This record gives sequence, structure tokens and C-alpha cells, in this order.
Amino acid sequence: MNHEIRALHTDSTITVYQAYRPELGGPAAREGRFPAAWKRDRMTWIKPSFLWMMYRCGWATKEDQQTVLAVEITREGFDWALRNSCLSHYARGLHPDQATWKRDLRRSPARVQWDPERDLHLNP
Repeated sequence: MNHEIRALHTDSTITVYQAYRPELGGPAAREGRFPAAWKRDRMTWIKPSFLWMMYRCGWATKEDQQTVLAVEITREGFDWALRNSCLSHYARGLHPDQATWKRDLRRSPARVQWDPERDLHLNP
């Protein structure tokens, strides 16, 4: 598989987007850090595309996804997550079998889901 990540970045950081409920996103935006109620070990989706994130969160209308944040993270951390991730779905030919994929998924600290290519109108 050949995938590309197109995102706002510097040599040391990458900007990703996340959607949160207002009680988390509001304080994070105002204070520049996540509030105590934010859980580091909770599964969360990040997207390198603002437009795709807005589409996926229903233009910030889905419950608990009304606040979209731009979060600058280290390239080192992003690269680590990709290296240590497991594909979010079983792919015949990529995984030896479903049991192996399920085991790898349980053990993996991160999951990756490659979104389809879209144009600016979100057409495939």
C-alpha cells in the first residue's frame, strides 16, 4: 500500500485536528492545554486534514464533537504512532489471518485508518 500524509508541518511538528465536546475543547483552546478531565489513554481520532475532520464530525454538529481543535504535535511522536500502529481493519494479504490481526490490534498502542483520497468538494 502506498499512502501519503498531507498536513501542515515544520521540521519538528505536525498539525492534526481533533473534535471534542465543548467541556474539553473550550478550555483547551482558551488555556493552550487539555483540562484535567481529558484522558490521555482514551481512544481518539486525529486527522491531518481540517476539511476531512470537519466532514467527519458533521461540521461540528455531532454530539461530543462540537469543538474542533488544531493540535500541534511532534513529528517524532507522530512517526512513533505510525510505526507502532495497527491497521484498524483486517486486510487480506497484508495480515497473515484475522486472528493475528486481532491480536496485533489488541497489543497496538495506536490504530491507523487510511481515509480515501478526496478533492476539495469531498468527492473521491
